[in-house]
Amino acid sequence: MNTRMRVSLLLILALGLAGSGLAEESKSPAIRVALFDDDGSFGKGVPRVAELLGKDSSFAVTKLKGSQIGDGTLKRETFNVVVFTGGSGSKQSKAIGEPGLVAVRQFVQEGGGYIGICAGAYLACEGFSWGAKILDAKTVSSKWKRGVGDVKIEFTDKGREILGFAPGRLDIRYANGPIYTAAGSPAIPDFEPLAHFRSEFAENGSPVGAMVNSPAMVAGTFGKGRVLCSSPHPEQTAGMEGLIVRAAKWAAGR
Repeated sequence: MNTRMRVSLLLILALGLAGSGLAEESKSPAIRVALFDDDGSFGKGVPRVAELLGKDSSFAVTKLKGSQIGDGTLKRETFNVVVFTGGSGSKQSKAIGEPGLVAVRQFVQEGGGYIGICAGAYLACEGFSWGAKILDAKTVSSKWKRGVGDVKIEFTDKGREILGFAPGRLDIRYANGPIYTAAGSPAIPDFEPLAHFRSEFAENGSPVGAMVNSPAMVAGTFGKGRVLCSSPHPEQTAGMEGLIVRAAKWAAGR
């Protein structure tokens, strides 16, 4: 092989390696999701969210126990989004403890995303002593046991922009999720409704009329991070499975 051929071959190899490197760099890194899986998260929420995100190559999901939330495992260098599903918000809070609440606040404040579904939506609230206090929200009544079943919701323009649904009323599974109102904290930005309830449950002495037209899903910010909470259960509603993927991408800033 003469010198000219050898130089040409080296150039071809170099360009090929450079092109390969550029192709690798152009791929978006996986959205790393911490999924809380401990006392306070029960039912179908954890397996459904893990299944839905696991089908999308954009995500890498890791289940965390309560002790791991506060021991330094949940940090911005490791995760992009943390998810708390249905169950009991107060039990979730107890499971992660005060160190966990501090860790969640710091994670979001530094740019992490938070998704709360039902119990996880309660956990985000400013209006509970045991809350993570990353969402300027409280509930309209202490009587939370409103009922379980399908209700009607309608997405706002912002909700359709983020979550991708068409105008009109849609059915969604509800199971005693929070009925939000503003908490009025000057330290936390106001939330924005993404969907409103258009029908309600009002069982067990809970106030009639409080649920209709109140926020069903909301979005907010805390520090550099994003917060998205859903009172009802899109992950357990046929036809709404894609909402979890879009919500997680939005929370991660993608």
